[in-house]
Amino acid sequence: MPRIRMLLLGLALSSCLTTVAMAVDLTVGSSTEPAAIDPHFSRSGNSQQIAAQVFNRLVEPDENLQIQPGLAVSWENLDELTWEVKLREGVTFHDGSPFTAEDVVFSLERADEIPNSPAPFTANVAPIAAMEIVDPLTIRFTTTKPTPQFMELAGLVFIVSKAAAEGASIEAFNSGEAAIGTGPYKFASWTPGDRYTLVRNDDYWGKAPQFENVTYRLMSNSAARVAALLAGDVDLIDAVPPGDIATLEASDGVQLHTTASGRIIYLGLDSARDESPFVTGPDGALLNPNPLKDVRVREAMSKMIDRQLLIDRVLSGAGTPAGQLAPAGLGGHAVSLQPDQIDIEAAKALLAEAGLPDGFGITIHSSNDRFPGDGDVAQALGQLFQRGGLTVNGVVTQPYNVYATAAGKQEFSAFIFSFGTTTPSAAPGMTNVLMTFDEAAGTGSFNRMRYSNPEYDAAMRAALAEFDPATRNRLLEIAAEIAFHDYAILPLYWPEVTWASREGIGYIANTSEDTLATYASVTE
Repeated sequence: MPRIRMLLLGLALSSCLTTVAMAVDLTVGSSTEPAAIDPHFSRSGNSQQIAAQVFNRLVEPDENLQIQPGLAVSWENLDELTWEVKLREGVTFHDGSPFTAEDVVFSLERADEIPNSPAPFTANVAPIAAMEIVDPLTIRFTTTKPTPQFMELAGLVFIVSKAAAEGASIEAFNSGEAAIGTGPYKFASWTPGDRYTLVRNDDYWGKAPQFENVTYRLMSNSAARVAALLAGDVDLIDAVPPGDIATLEASDGVQLHTTASGRIIYLGLDSARDESPFVTGPDGALLNPNPLKDVRVREAMSKMIDRQLLIDRVLSGAGTPAGQLAPAGLGGHAVSLQPDQIDIEAAKALLAEAGLPDGFGITIHSSNDRFPGDGDVAQALGQLFQRGGLTVNGVVTQPYNVYATAAGKQEFSAFIFSFGTTTPSAAPGMTNVLMTFDEAAGTGSFNRMRYSNPEYDAAMRAALAEFDPATRNRLLEIAAEIAFHDYAILPLYWPEVTWASREGIGYIANTSEDTLATYASVTE
């Protein structure tokens, strides 16, 4: 049973206690910690999890990645370059101030200006050429070019209070002073490395939140999360390790909630620089030219990977081998792109053709607390590459907060990362992860490899300018075929994701892998 606090307001004439109101608290064992409370600091999932509860967006994705009205109630494409967005009436911020178009304009201008952001919102706002406030609840947007997916981009930027956030430092957000949103929960406190807490917003414009107080205990260790759930110390945990699913299924008073993920787990390769910091020759010196620039080498490495073995051994079968960014069912998924099968002889032949018959040295980097098995996947990849003829100088895993920052600075040569698709098509991921990094154009924001292919970029520009959804998806498929035949990244798998809760707590398993109090409920 969840922990329940009962407010006793009086005694009945019979001297029996009468419960006239009941408030329910929720404690979550969370696998990740936010990098900051500022919702514009990072688009990465660990930071967006808290942002999605304290702040709102113009549109909100549901559990199946379909966008629904949020702070915007309607939007209309007046012509190829003009969108008119109507805002929701009667919404207030947590401090009681009214939500208006000025807050939207301020938030969209601010979103790509946050210093030292490891995963900025640049691509989301890049199409905006101008914003005109028609009235307090109407905005007319002009885009730099035809942008059919405009609401899937700008619409998914979190809206902050201009009055609270203007000029505010990251410390002001982390303390709660500037963390004023319109979301279902108010930010209460954050103790880094320990927990953060939320309090119900009783004036929320949407469906009333069920829990009065929500505590996220920050527990990167998977075994600790499972133990806390079984001991009754938490009500809900995320990122259930695949190896623990059978144990939890057999435990009394525990419920599992599982779904396929839209997140791709991939190996990024430093394919841009002439020298890469962890690519070495037989003498241990850095190789120049960097072999990862050669598509034959990237293909060889892909053919060294036994994806099904990774899934079976590390994930207990909870995943699907991947050959591209988007899983089946999302726009841009190309049926023609199947995952490579392990083929060591073909891999060695490709290395020899590239002038590397004896292979080369490589170090694998990964997070160790971002998603289930990430550190173990890195170790397994190291073994597979060693068997394939490479010299694996090391496998290094780090906490995600440290790791993501270093990856964003291009400090690695071969690194495991993920990207979660949270929209109906793969367009945002294909734009952010694979297009050439161009801050001004808003492309390649997550392109930590600095991969660049002009043919792919041109194909993506054509797709992103197409307003007909079916045609746009076909153009996205063409672009995907270009990138993945060039081994822009090495896709590994799409995981299944599982949450576990105590009896009496329900949870909506969702494709975007969000662990939100709004997806939890009391079921008894």
